[in-house]
Amino acid sequence: MSRRAGCAAALLAVLLAGCASTLPRGGQRYAQANDGAPAGMPPDVAAIPMPVPRPEPLSRYGNRSSYVVDGRTYHVLRSAAGYDRRGIASWYGTKFQGYLTSSLEPYDMYKFTAASKVLPIPSYARVTDLDNGRCVIVRVNDRGPFVAGRIIDLSYVAALRLGIVRNGTGLVRVQGIDAGNPADVRALACPAAGGPQAAPALGGHPRIYLQVGAFLERANAERVLARLRDAGLDNATIGATDVRGQRFWRVRLGPLPDAAAADALIPRVEALGLPRPQVDIELDGP
Repeated sequence: MSRRAGCAAALLAVLLAGCASTLPRGGQRYAQANDGAPAGMPPDVAAIPMPVPRPEPLSRYGNRSSYVVDGRTYHVLRSAAGYDRRGIASWYGTKFQGYLTSSLEPYDMYKFTAASKVLPIPSYARVTDLDNGRCVIVRVNDRGPFVAGRIIDLSYVAALRLGIVRNGTGLVRVQGIDAGNPADVRALACPAAGGPQAAPALGGHPRIYLQVGAFLERANAERVLARLRDAGLDNATIGATDVRGQRFWRVRLGPLPDAAAADALIPRVEALGLPRPQVDIELDGP
Protein backbone atom coordinates (compact mmCIF):
# COMPACT_ATOMS: atom_id res chain seq x y z
CA MET A 1 0.00 0.00 0.00
CA SER A 2 2.66 2.41 -1.11
CA ARG A 3 1.91 6.07 -1.80
CA ARG A 4 3.10 8.27 -4.62
CA ALA A 5 6.12 10.43 -4.01
CA GLY A 6 5.64 14.14 -3.68
CA CYS A 7 2.36 13.86 -1.81
CA ALA A 8 3.01 16.64 0.69
CA ALA A 9 3.33 19.33 -1.97
CA ALA A 10 -0.19 18.74 -3.20
CA LEU A 11 -1.90 18.53 0.20
CA LEU A 12 -4.10 21.61 -0.16
CA ALA A 13 -5.21 20.73 -3.68
CA VAL A 14 -6.19 17.23 -2.67
CA LEU A 15 -8.09 18.38 0.36
CA LEU A 16 -10.13 20.63 -1.86
CA ALA A 17 -10.60 17.84 -4.38
CA GLY A 18 -11.66 15.41 -1.69
CA CYS A 19 -8.94 12.81 -2.27
CA ALA A 20 -6.78 11.48 0.54
CA SER A 21 -3.79 10.55 -1.58
CA THR A 22 -1.61 13.28 -0.13
CA LEU A 23 -2.60 12.83 3.47
CA PRO A 24 -0.12 11.02 5.72
CA ARG A 25 -1.97 7.70 5.55
CA GLY A 26 -2.59 7.96 1.85
CA GLY A 27 -5.96 7.09 0.36
CA GLN A 28 -4.25 5.66 -2.74
CA ARG A 29 -3.46 2.04 -2.04
CA TYR A 30 -1.66 0.37 -4.92
CA ALA A 31 -1.09 -3.00 -3.26
CA GLN A 32 -2.95 -4.95 -0.65
CA ALA A 33 -2.17 -3.87 2.88
CA ASN A 34 -2.22 -7.19 4.65
CA ASP A 35 0.76 -6.04 6.68
CA GLY A 36 0.34 -8.70 9.33
CA ALA A 37 -1.71 -9.03 12.48
CA PRO A 38 -0.91 -6.15 14.82
CA ALA A 39 1.33 -6.69 17.81
CA GLY A 40 -0.38 -6.08 21.13
CA MET A 41 -3.82 -6.69 19.61
CA PRO A 42 -6.57 -6.00 22.16
CA PRO A 43 -7.83 -9.28 23.65
CA ASP A 44 -11.47 -8.32 23.06
CA VAL A 45 -11.35 -7.76 19.29
CA ALA A 46 -14.29 -10.13 18.83
CA ALA A 47 -16.40 -7.90 21.08
CA ILE A 48 -15.80 -4.66 19.18
CA PRO A 49 -19.26 -3.43 18.14
CA MET A 50 -20.13 -2.60 14.57
CA PRO A 51 -21.43 0.92 13.96
CA VAL A 52 -25.15 1.65 13.91
CA PRO A 53 -25.97 3.66 10.78
CA ARG A 54 -27.27 7.13 11.59
CA PRO A 55 -27.72 10.28 9.53
CA GLU A 56 -24.60 12.44 9.54
CA PRO A 57 -23.69 15.65 7.74
CA LEU A 58 -21.23 15.21 4.91
CA SER A 59 -17.60 15.77 5.78
CA ARG A 60 -16.09 19.07 4.74
CA TYR A 61 -13.33 17.09 3.07
CA GLY A 62 -13.45 14.15 0.67
CA ASN A 63 -16.77 14.91 -1.02
CA ARG A 64 -16.02 16.88 -4.13
CA SER A 65 -18.48 15.75 -6.84
CA SER A 66 -15.62 14.43 -8.98
CA TYR A 67 -11.88 14.04 -8.68
CA VAL A 68 -9.01 12.61 -10.71
CA VAL A 69 -6.43 10.04 -9.64
CA ASP A 70 -3.79 8.79 -12.09
CA GLY A 71 -5.74 10.18 -15.01
CA ARG A 72 -9.02 8.52 -14.04
CA THR A 73 -12.07 10.54 -13.05
CA TYR A 74 -14.25 9.34 -10.19
CA HIS A 75 -17.71 10.69 -9.39
CA VAL A 76 -18.87 10.76 -5.77
CA LEU A 77 -22.45 9.67 -5.22
CA ARG A 78 -24.89 12.00 -3.50
CA SER A 79 -26.14 9.19 -1.28
CA ALA A 80 -25.26 5.61 -0.39
CA ALA A 81 -28.89 4.56 -0.90
CA GLY A 82 -29.28 1.95 -3.62
CA TYR A 83 -25.56 1.35 -4.11
CA ASP A 84 -25.02 -2.37 -4.76
CA ARG A 85 -21.79 -3.74 -6.23
CA ARG A 86 -19.86 -6.99 -6.27
CA GLY A 87 -16.09 -6.99 -6.52
CA ILE A 88 -12.81 -7.37 -4.68
CA ALA A 89 -12.16 -6.05 -1.18
CA SER A 90 -8.75 -5.44 0.38
CA TRP A 91 -7.73 -4.16 3.81
CA TYR A 92 -5.22 -1.97 5.62
CA GLY A 93 -3.80 -2.30 9.10
CA THR A 94 -0.89 -1.32 11.33
CA LYS A 95 0.98 0.55 8.60
CA PHE A 96 -1.63 3.33 8.64
CA GLN A 97 -2.76 3.31 12.26
CA GLY A 98 -3.37 6.86 13.48
CA TYR A 99 -2.79 8.51 10.12
CA LEU A 100 -5.39 10.77 8.56
CA THR A 101 -8.19 9.58 6.31
CA SER A 102 -9.76 11.65 3.53
CA SER A 103 -12.21 13.06 6.07
CA LEU A 104 -9.25 14.15 8.24
CA GLU A 105 -10.29 11.63 10.88
CA PRO A 106 -7.45 9.47 12.23
CA TYR A 107 -7.52 5.90 10.96
CA ASP A 108 -8.33 3.38 13.70
CA MET A 109 -7.82 -0.21 12.64
CA TYR A 110 -10.06 -1.34 15.50
CA LYS A 111 -13.12 0.48 14.19
CA PHE A 112 -15.39 -0.79 11.43
CA THR A 113 -14.47 1.70 8.72
CA ALA A 114 -13.72 1.55 5.01
CA ALA A 115 -12.51 3.45 1.97
CA SER A 116 -14.59 3.79 -1.19
CA LYS A 117 -13.91 5.61 -4.43
CA VAL A 118 -17.52 6.77 -4.85
CA LEU A 119 -19.60 6.50 -1.66
CA PRO A 120 -20.10 9.79 0.20
CA ILE A 121 -18.10 10.52 3.35
CA PRO A 122 -19.34 9.61 5.83
CA SER A 123 -21.79 6.92 4.84
CA TYR A 124 -22.55 3.37 5.83
CA ALA A 125 -22.47 0.10 3.93
CA ARG A 126 -23.04 -3.57 4.49
CA VAL A 127 -20.18 -5.72 3.19
CA THR A 128 -20.86 -9.42 2.67
CA ASP A 129 -18.18 -12.01 1.94
CA LEU A 130 -19.42 -13.99 -1.06
CA ASP A 131 -17.50 -17.10 -0.05
CA ASN A 132 -18.69 -17.55 3.54
CA GLY A 133 -21.74 -15.28 3.86
CA ARG A 134 -20.34 -13.27 6.78
CA CYS A 135 -21.19 -9.58 6.83
CA VAL A 136 -20.12 -6.39 8.54
CA ILE A 137 -21.42 -2.84 8.73
CA VAL A 138 -18.75 -0.24 7.99
CA ARG A 139 -18.62 3.54 8.12
CA VAL A 140 -16.99 4.96 4.99
CA ASN A 141 -14.58 7.76 5.87
CA ASP A 142 -11.83 7.47 3.27
CA ARG A 143 -11.14 7.36 -0.48
CA GLY A 144 -9.71 4.34 -2.29
CA PRO A 145 -8.64 1.72 -3.04
CA PHE A 146 -7.16 2.99 -6.31
CA VAL A 147 -6.25 -0.49 -7.48
CA ALA A 148 -7.83 -2.03 -10.56
CA GLY A 149 -10.72 -4.35 -9.75
CA ARG A 150 -11.15 -3.38 -6.11
CA ILE A 151 -14.28 -1.69 -4.84
CA ILE A 152 -13.62 -1.25 -1.11
CA ASP A 153 -10.73 -1.15 1.36
CA LEU A 154 -11.64 -2.40 4.83
CA SER A 155 -10.19 -1.64 8.23
CA TYR A 156 -8.31 -4.45 9.93
CA VAL A 157 -11.11 -5.40 12.31
CA ALA A 158 -13.71 -5.43 9.50
CA ALA A 159 -11.50 -7.67 7.37
CA LEU A 160 -10.82 -9.88 10.37
CA ARG A 161 -14.54 -10.31 11.02
CA LEU A 162 -15.13 -11.25 7.39
CA GLY A 163 -12.22 -13.65 7.33
CA ILE A 164 -10.15 -12.07 4.55
CA VAL A 165 -7.13 -10.99 6.59
CA ARG A 166 -5.02 -14.03 5.74
CA ASN A 167 -5.51 -13.82 1.97
CA GLY A 168 -5.42 -10.04 1.84
CA THR A 169 -8.35 -9.81 -0.57
CA GLY A 170 -11.78 -11.36 -0.92
CA LEU A 171 -14.89 -11.35 -3.08
CA VAL A 172 -17.60 -9.19 -1.54
CA ARG A 173 -20.92 -7.52 -2.11
CA VAL A 174 -21.13 -3.90 -0.97
CA GLN A 175 -24.59 -2.45 -0.29
CA GLY A 176 -25.00 1.18 0.62
CA ILE A 177 -27.30 1.92 3.54
CA ASP A 178 -29.76 4.81 3.64
CA ALA A 179 -29.00 5.81 7.24
CA GLY A 180 -32.06 8.07 7.35
CA ASN A 181 -34.41 5.22 6.50
CA PRO A 182 -35.00 2.89 9.49
CA ALA A 183 -36.43 0.19 7.20
CA ASP A 184 -33.24 0.18 5.13
CA VAL A 185 -31.08 0.07 8.25
CA ARG A 186 -33.03 -2.94 9.53
CA ALA A 187 -33.02 -4.73 6.18
CA LEU A 188 -29.23 -4.46 5.87
CA ALA A 189 -28.37 -5.21 9.48
CA CYS A 190 -25.66 -7.73 10.43
CA PRO A 191 -25.52 -10.00 13.50
CA ALA A 192 -23.40 -8.99 16.46
CA ALA A 193 -19.99 -10.57 16.93
CA GLY A 194 -20.21 -14.16 18.13
CA GLY A 195 -23.77 -14.61 16.92
CA PRO A 196 -24.92 -16.67 13.95
CA GLN A 197 -23.82 -15.17 10.67
CA ALA A 198 -26.43 -13.97 8.23
CA ALA A 199 -25.30 -16.20 5.39
CA PRO A 200 -27.29 -15.72 2.20
CA ALA A 201 -28.00 -18.65 -0.07
CA LEU A 202 -24.92 -18.23 -2.23
CA GLY A 203 -25.53 -21.44 -4.20
CA GLY A 204 -21.90 -22.48 -4.28
CA HIS A 205 -18.57 -20.74 -4.76
CA PRO A 206 -18.86 -17.43 -6.63
CA ARG A 207 -17.40 -17.39 -10.12
CA ILE A 208 -15.11 -14.49 -10.90
CA TYR A 209 -14.42 -13.16 -14.39
CA LEU A 210 -12.65 -10.19 -15.88
CA GLN A 211 -14.72 -8.44 -18.53
CA VAL A 212 -12.35 -6.95 -21.07
CA GLY A 213 -15.03 -5.35 -23.22
CA ALA A 214 -18.63 -5.39 -24.43
CA PHE A 215 -19.32 -4.72 -28.13
CA LEU A 216 -22.32 -4.21 -30.34
CA GLU A 217 -20.48 -5.83 -33.24
CA ARG A 218 -19.29 -9.39 -32.78
CA ALA A 219 -16.38 -8.74 -35.16
CA ASN A 220 -14.93 -6.24 -32.69
CA ALA A 221 -15.23 -8.77 -29.89
CA GLU A 222 -13.50 -11.37 -32.05
CA ARG A 223 -10.55 -9.06 -32.61
CA VAL A 224 -10.10 -8.50 -28.86
CA LEU A 225 -10.47 -12.23 -28.25
CA ALA A 226 -7.70 -12.93 -30.76
CA ARG A 227 -5.35 -10.46 -29.05
CA LEU A 228 -5.93 -12.10 -25.69
CA ARG A 229 -5.35 -15.60 -27.00
CA ASP A 230 -2.27 -14.52 -28.93
CA ALA A 231 -0.92 -13.33 -25.58
CA GLY A 232 -1.45 -16.79 -24.10
CA LEU A 233 -4.70 -15.98 -22.27
CA ASP A 234 -6.52 -19.09 -23.38
CA ASN A 235 -9.39 -18.71 -20.93
CA ALA A 236 -10.79 -15.78 -22.94
CA THR A 237 -14.30 -16.30 -24.28
CA ILE A 238 -17.09 -14.44 -26.07
CA GLY A 239 -20.66 -14.49 -24.85
CA ALA A 240 -23.86 -12.69 -25.77
CA THR A 241 -25.82 -10.65 -23.24
CA ASP A 242 -28.88 -8.44 -23.57
CA VAL A 243 -28.99 -5.06 -21.85
CA ARG A 244 -32.26 -3.10 -22.10
CA GLY A 245 -33.18 -4.92 -25.27
CA GLN A 246 -29.78 -4.41 -26.91
CA ARG A 247 -27.50 -7.35 -27.74
CA PHE A 248 -23.85 -7.02 -26.66
CA TRP A 249 -20.93 -9.38 -27.16
CA ARG A 250 -18.82 -9.64 -24.02
CA VAL A 251 -15.19 -10.70 -23.98
CA ARG A 252 -14.26 -12.17 -20.63
CA LEU A 253 -11.41 -14.03 -18.95
CA GLY A 254 -12.28 -16.80 -16.52
CA PRO A 255 -13.65 -18.22 -14.45
CA LEU A 256 -10.72 -17.41 -12.17
CA PRO A 257 -9.95 -19.29 -8.95
CA ASP A 258 -9.89 -16.30 -6.60
CA ALA A 259 -9.49 -12.56 -6.17
CA ALA A 260 -5.69 -12.86 -6.15
CA ALA A 261 -5.79 -14.37 -9.64
CA ALA A 262 -7.85 -11.42 -10.87
CA ASP A 263 -5.37 -8.99 -9.27
CA ALA A 264 -2.50 -10.64 -11.14
CA LEU A 265 -4.31 -10.78 -14.49
CA ILE A 266 -5.52 -7.17 -14.73
CA PRO A 267 -2.07 -5.64 -15.43
CA ARG A 268 -1.41 -8.30 -18.09
CA VAL A 269 -4.52 -7.20 -19.94
CA GLU A 270 -3.67 -3.51 -19.64
CA ALA A 271 -0.15 -4.22 -20.93
CA LEU A 272 -1.73 -5.35 -24.21
CA GLY A 273 -3.07 -1.84 -24.73
CA LEU A 274 -6.61 -2.91 -23.88
CA PRO A 275 -8.92 -1.04 -21.47
CA ARG A 276 -8.75 -1.89 -17.79
CA PRO A 277 -10.97 -4.97 -17.33
CA GLN A 278 -13.88 -4.93 -14.91
CA VAL A 279 -14.43 -7.60 -12.26
CA ASP A 280 -17.60 -9.58 -12.97
CA ILE A 281 -18.87 -11.96 -10.29
CA GLU A 282 -21.58 -14.54 -10.91
CA LEU A 283 -23.58 -16.35 -8.26
CA ASP A 284 -25.97 -19.25 -8.58
CA GLY A 285 -28.18 -17.81 -5.83
CA PRO A 286 -29.50 -14.28 -5.21
